[in-house]
Amino acid sequence: MFEVIVEQQFSAAHYLKDYPGKCANVHGHNYRVQITVEGETLDHLGMVIEFEVIKQAVKEWIDKFDHGFLNEIAPFDKINPSAENLAKFFYDIVAAAIAGSAARVTYVRVFETEKCSAAYRP
Repeated sequence: MFEVIVEQQFSAAHYLKDYPGKCANVHGHNYRVQITVEGETLDHLGMVIEFEVIKQAVKEWIDKFDHGFLNEIAPFDKINPSAENLAKFFYDIVAAAIAGSAARVTYVRVFETEKCSAAYRP
């Protein structure tokens, strides 16, 4: 099995609705999003998938989130912008972008800090 990992970053503010602690207050993070894609075979260039395909799949959202207030950006105006929900969100975006290819998204991890992260895998 071959695996490629793309990491993107953005800075944003958010708060967690109904959270019984400090995270109920507006605060910010320098988020890191790691997207892992795997495939059993390589294409004619010797790649599972081009890194740029993954980067382009999330670019619009990384740009939209960067220096934004997540609670005001759909779908996080309706659901909590937790690291877990962000991981699933980015998974869905990339999975849709590469549907039909031999590659598949296997894992998305969102870091809120260097030591705290959440992940989603199907």
